[in-house]
Amino acid sequence: MGEAANDTVRLLWGPPAKPTRGPKPALSLERIAAAGVEVADTEGLGAVSMQKVAGLLDFTKMSLYRYVPGKAELIALMVESALEEPPAPTAGSHWREQLTAWAHHLAQCFGRHPWLLDATVGPRVPGPKELAWLERVVAALDGHGLTGAERMDAAVLLAGHVRGIAEQVRATRPNGSPEAELRAALGTVVHHHADRYPALAAAMAEPGGHDQALDFGLARILDGLAALISRRTERPQAR
Repeated sequence: MGEAANDTVRLLWGPPAKPTRGPKPALSLERIAAAGVEVADTEGLGAVSMQKVAGLLDFTKMSLYRYVPGKAELIALMVESALEEPPAPTAGSHWREQLTAWAHHLAQCFGRHPWLLDATVGPRVPGPKELAWLERVVAALDGHGLTGAERMDAAVLLAGHVRGIAEQVRATRPNGSPEAELRAALGTVVHHHADRYPALAAAMAEPGGHDQALDFGLARILDGLAALISRRTERPQAR
C-alpha cells in the first residue's frame, strides 16, 4: 500500500483526532469535504482543486494541506461525504425487495451527485459508507446458496447496471430522458431505412414501455439470481 493510500486510510478510517488544549482548529475534514462537494456539484469533478476549495472556505491552499495531503485524499473525503447510507432492510423483507431498493437509492445518489460516477472508479480505498453499500448486497444474498464470490459478483453486476443508466442520464439534457433522446436521434434514420432495419423499426413503432431501462435491466438481473438461488437451494427429489 503506497503512501497516498495510507493517507486515505488514515483520513477515512482512522480514529478522530483527540481534542487538545487551546483554540479549536479553524477547519475540519467535514467542512473541507462539504466545500469540495459543493464545487463538484456545481462545476463538475474536474473543477475541484485544493486552491478552489481553500478559496471557498476563505483559507489559503497551504492551510488546507495541514488537514488533507492532496487532491486524491480530498476526493476520497468528498465521496464519503456525498454518499448516503444504503437503505436498511425492513424486517422480514425478501432479498429481491432489498436489492431493488438498493439499486434505486444508488441511482438517486448518482442523480444528485453525477460526479460520483467519475470519483468511484479504479482501484482505491473505499470509505465506511461506500463499503456499507457492498455489505448490504452481500448480506441480503447470504444464506441463499451462493458462494461468497458470487454474492460479491452480484453486487458488482448490480452497481454496473445502475452506473450504466446513470451515465446515460448524465449525458442527456436537463429534464430529458435517455430513451426519449435516443429515440429522437434514431427515429428519422430508422424510419427512412426501415427496409434495412425492419426489427428495429417495428420495435420503435410500438407504443408504451419506454423510460424503463433501469427497472427492466434490474428485474432481469434479479430473475437470473433467483433462478440460480432456486437451483442451489431446491431439494433433490426422493427416488
